[in-house]
Amino acid sequence: MTDPADLEFSPDVMRAMGEAVLARAVAHVASAASQPACGRVDALDEYRAMRAPAPEQPAALEPLLAQLFDRWIPQSFTTISPGYLAYIPGGGLFPAALADLIADTANRFTGIWLAAPALVQLEANVLDWFRDWMQFPETTRGLLTTGGSMANFNAIVAARERQLGPDIRRGVLYASNQVHHSVLKSAKLAGIMPDRVRPIPVDEAFRMRTAELADAVARDRAAGLTPFMVVSTAGTTNTGAVDPLDAIADFCADERLWHHVDGAYGAFFHACPELRPLLAGLPRADSLTLDPHKGLFLPYGTGALLVRDGAALRAAHEADAPYLPPMPDASEFYDPSQHGPELSRGFPGLRVWLCVQLLGAARLRAAIAEKRALAVEAARRIAAIPGIVLDAPPQLSLFAFHLTWPGASPDAENAATRSLLARVTARGRVMLTGCTAAGRFLGRVCVLSFRTRHAQIDACVQDLAEESAAILREAAHPH
Repeated sequence: MTDPADLEFSPDVMRAMGEAVLARAVAHVASAASQPACGRVDALDEYRAMRAPAPEQPAALEPLLAQLFDRWIPQSFTTISPGYLAYIPGGGLFPAALADLIADTANRFTGIWLAAPALVQLEANVLDWFRDWMQFPETTRGLLTTGGSMANFNAIVAARERQLGPDIRRGVLYASNQVHHSVLKSAKLAGIMPDRVRPIPVDEAFRMRTAELADAVARDRAAGLTPFMVVSTAGTTNTGAVDPLDAIADFCADERLWHHVDGAYGAFFHACPELRPLLAGLPRADSLTLDPHKGLFLPYGTGALLVRDGAALRAAHEADAPYLPPMPDASEFYDPSQHGPELSRGFPGLRVWLCVQLLGAARLRAAIAEKRALAVEAARRIAAIPGIVLDAPPQLSLFAFHLTWPGASPDAENAATRSLLARVTARGRVMLTGCTAAGRFLGRVCVLSFRTRHAQIDACVQDLAEESAAILREAAHPH
C-alpha cells in the first residue's frame, strides 16, 4: 500500500522522468530555427480557462509535458529563436540547464560560505572572472542576482549607505531620460523618492548630456540637497546608446559622487579587448550592473553586480544572527549573504561556471564580437532600404530606425513604422519590437542571441525591404 506521506521517487522512476523531460527539451531546442520567432500570445479565453485549483491526486508526467511543449510554451515570444531580434534577447546556453539540474538535485545551501564552501568558491570565481573581464580592481566584490533590476537595486542601496548614511531624504540621484525603468523603481525601493531623481536630457545620439548633468547637480547643491549618485548606461534599451562614461567618471570624481553604470545590455562587450574603445571609461565605475542572461547568453534569471570597493557592498548588507555559523575572513573568502539581501537563494553561479568551463572564454568572446559585427552589417543594409531612416546607428549591437516618405506627417510615420514591425514579425522569420524616443516611434533591431547568424540578418533585411516597399506603395496609392 502506498504511503501517502512518502514523496520520494525510485531511481528507475527518476531516470525515466528525466529522460522524458530531456527528450522534450532537446527536441525543442533543436527545432528553434523552425519555430516562429513570435508565438501566438493573444488567446485570452484560453488563458482564462487555464485557471484551476491544485489537484488532489497525482498526474502523469507525459500529458503535462505535452501541454507545456505542444500548447503553452509555443504561446510566447520565442526567445530561443535565432530570429529573435526584439527587446534585448536572452540566451539559454544548454549547459546552463544541466547546471540547474545539478543545483536543484544536489540542493545545497549556498547562501552562506560555511554551508558549502567549495560551491560558494565556484561562485566567487565567477564574480572574479567578471571583475577581470571588466578590468575592475582586486578590491571588487560582487553579487549574482536574478537580473539587472536587482543588481541596480543593490547598487543604489550600497551607494545610499556609503554616501548618505541615515540622511536619505536630502539625497539626489541623476540618470538620463533614457535610463532603464528599473533604476527609477529601484531608487524608490531604496528610499530615494521620485522627486529626488533627476532625468538628464540626452544628445542627438541619445547619450546623457554632461553639461546638463553638471547644471542639475549645481542647482541641487545650491538648494541644500545632497547629490550622491549618477547612473549612466552602457547600452540603453531603447536605442543602445552608451553614455559618455569617461566624462561622467571625471565629473563624479570631481564632485565626489558615486558613479554606477547600468551595463545590463552592453557591459559584456567590454570582455572583448578589441571592442573596449566602445565602452571607454567603464572600468572606472564605482559599481556596474551586468546581465549574463543577455551579453553572456545565459538563461533568464542570471544577473550580476560588481562594486569597486567591496567593503561598501558588504557594509550595506552584512548582518548576523545567533543561529548563523561564524563568518569567514572577509578579506579572503566570499559570503553571498553578506553582500546581498538574500539568505536563502538558488545557486546561479553554477550556471555561469559550467558554461564557461565547457565553452571556454575565447569562444564566448568570439560570439560576443560576432553579434556586434552582425549588427553593424544589418544597420548598413537596412539604412540602404528606400524609405528607412536610421535614427540611432549601432553603438554596440542595437540600432533604431523609422519609415518615412515625402510629405509624411509624424503620425503617419509612426503608424507606418508600427505596421512595418508587425508585418515583418507576422512573417515568422524574425521578431522586431519598437520604442518611443524623442517623441517618435522607432523600430529596433537588437542582435544578441548566440543563435543569430548571417542567415537571420539576411532574412531580417529581406523582410524589412519587402514590407516597407509594400507600405510605401499603399501610402502613395491610398484606397
